[in-house]
Amino acid sequence: MGITARQLTLATLDRQLLLRREPLDVAEAVRRICAAQAQAAASPYLALWNRVSGFAPDDLDAAFAQGRVVKASLMRITLHAVHGADYADCHAAMRASLRGARVYDRRFTSAGLTAADADGLLAELPGLLAGPRTGAQMEEELGRRFGAGAQRLWWALRTYAPLHHVPTGGPWAFRLPNTYRAAPAAPSADPGPDLGPEDGADTAEDAAVQRLLLAYLRAFGPATARDFARFTLLTSPVVRRALDRLGERVVPVAGPDSGALLDLADATVPEPDTPAPPRLLPMWDSVLMAYAGHGRIVPEEYRPLIVRRNGDTLPTLLVDGQVAGVWRAVDGGVELTAFRPLRAARWRALTEEAERLSALLADREPAVYSRYRHWWDKGFPADRTTVVTP
Repeated sequence: MGITARQLTLATLDRQLLLRREPLDVAEAVRRICAAQAQAAASPYLALWNRVSGFAPDDLDAAFAQGRVVKASLMRITLHAVHGADYADCHAAMRASLRGARVYDRRFTSAGLTAADADGLLAELPGLLAGPRTGAQMEEELGRRFGAGAQRLWWALRTYAPLHHVPTGGPWAFRLPNTYRAAPAAPSADPGPDLGPEDGADTAEDAAVQRLLLAYLRAFGPATARDFARFTLLTSPVVRRALDRLGERVVPVAGPDSGALLDLADATVPEPDTPAPPRLLPMWDSVLMAYAGHGRIVPEEYRPLIVRRNGDTLPTLLVDGQVAGVWRAVDGGVELTAFRPLRAARWRALTEEAERLSALLADREPAVYSRYRHWWDKGFPADRTTVVTP
């Protein structure tokens, strides 16, 4: 028998630590969910608050400072927080995609630059960025040799070179201007599954893509090859080659309506009657970005409400495993907006979550995500709106 649509939702919630908060070290929690979107500095913190029992923001501060969790440009050419020991594989898997998105971009080539200009500096970056430097400092450094093209050259390098964002303080460890340091040259001490020659791994990139695919399925499966391509922006040939190399480690699973899915050979899914608690997800939470289709977590009719044209993905209410509304920080608390009627018991559970979130934000940044308030000015088809205070 195939997996039902309900079980697919529950499988995502289970693997993403959203069925129950787990007593995990923050770095291990990041590894379990594959990666935490970090385009907004607050989002990894709020992602882990939803997933880790007794979560303390100071623990993630420390993990960033110690390099146990690192922030860098990775999947989808955007910022993610990943386990420090997983960074090398994630970067190796994504490097060609990151590089291509920059050195072949007209904004780069129109500055009179070539791929060789950027690639030729890679060997120098460990020395130039042995200690933290801002983007402005790097542009000044490169400007001595490349003049007006230095800005675009650094724009490319900061995306695809092996660099970490350096925590500089503020409520969520990172503040502007962005500060960078060269990633350690040594390979990961914990590289994950052993993909030796017997598995047909032709290059380091091949092996890294395979490891990333396995990590993706552990965190988001069952899923399709197209879902993985959406999560990473890797091309279909690269994804297909990784699947071919992995062989029996990845197995087909019958999904709803006989749709073909993929999963790890030893993976399980929850029973259909498993309850799903309410959650208040941050902007760009990974469960909202991990699939080519949006019905698993995001009802199709709500997608235009939470994913705006420029890609802003708003903070959402998760009710019984499905997006049911949005939230935002307001003066003195958290405002909940539901798109559809919710039973009284579900409202109570949501408001209890919002009370805890309000308390967390009060100690860090009460006006989190305030730069995105304009989306609320445009209005929502709200059934109910409530402001919750700590």
